[in-house]
Amino acid sequence: MDILNAIGNTSIVRLRKVVPPDCADIFVKLEWENPTGSMKDRMARVAISRAEEEGRLKPGYTVVEYTGGSTGTSLALVCAAKGYRLKLVSSDAFSQEKRDHMVALGAELTLVPSEGGRATKKLFLDMIEAARELSREPDTYWFNQLENPDIIEGYYSLGEEIWNQTEGRVDAFVHCVGSMGSTRGVATVLKRYNPNVKIVVVEPAESSVLLGGPPGAHRIEGIGIGRTPPLWEPAIVDDILAVSTGEAEDMARRIAREEGVFAGTSSGANVVAAIQVAERLGPESRVVTLMVDSGLKYLSTDVYRSK
Repeated sequence: MDILNAIGNTSIVRLRKVVPPDCADIFVKLEWENPTGSMKDRMARVAISRAEEEGRLKPGYTVVEYTGGSTGTSLALVCAAKGYRLKLVSSDAFSQEKRDHMVALGAELTLVPSEGGRATKKLFLDMIEAARELSREPDTYWFNQLENPDIIEGYYSLGEEIWNQTEGRVDAFVHCVGSMGSTRGVATVLKRYNPNVKIVVVEPAESSVLLGGPPGAHRIEGIGIGRTPPLWEPAIVDDILAVSTGEAEDMARRIAREEGVFAGTSSGANVVAAIQVAERLGPESRVVTLMVDSGLKYLSTDVYRSK
């Protein structure tokens, strides 16, 4: 047994206080129980293993990636456990806690400046280009999460856990879109068991490109890249909801104070959207969403910083 065996098998709990009356029950998976405090540990372990099996990643290689923080931290965990050097490209648009965590686990970090600490389409493209340059060095494996289909398989375990923990009673799964890998992984499993499970994706209202809007700046870390993700698969999506940064931050604070559920901004957005779905479905239904990561990753941000 090593640290990578601690990934997965996270708890699921029902929200009781922030959910309005006369709507579906809302259950949340506590993905902060993974070793780095994020669901991304699941896909990092599986995708790195797949790259090793197929000979794309060999002993002595350096792993390179662009990241808002959680993917980078999960890759740092896996690379530390497996003995790979890791070079990451991130930005000051993402929390100091995430940057510190990546470095603590041994990652070598390059920062790309943002526009006023906000995530934009240009920022993501600049980060990708910086990682592309690093990947041109010899003996390098570029993880390239936005175009890496291996990450989808990394979330099959999450779908299986949701199905088993709810005893197959899932009417809708709601989740924010970053790479689209986690939604596709979970949806693949849930729809295999029950094709009628509704899959609802969430994006920042300020950058609602999936609904046809223009790209814009927002502060919901890890999602809303300002363009349609390369792994986007419309065939599995039943609805798209837009949630603003303000709504997401307010809900993150509410679920912390009212439910004792301490999570990040994208988790707040997940709950805002899940409530909309739950109101539509009504009593006797069940909606599942994710607490993507721990609120400990955001203590220095406007979400939780003491005024």
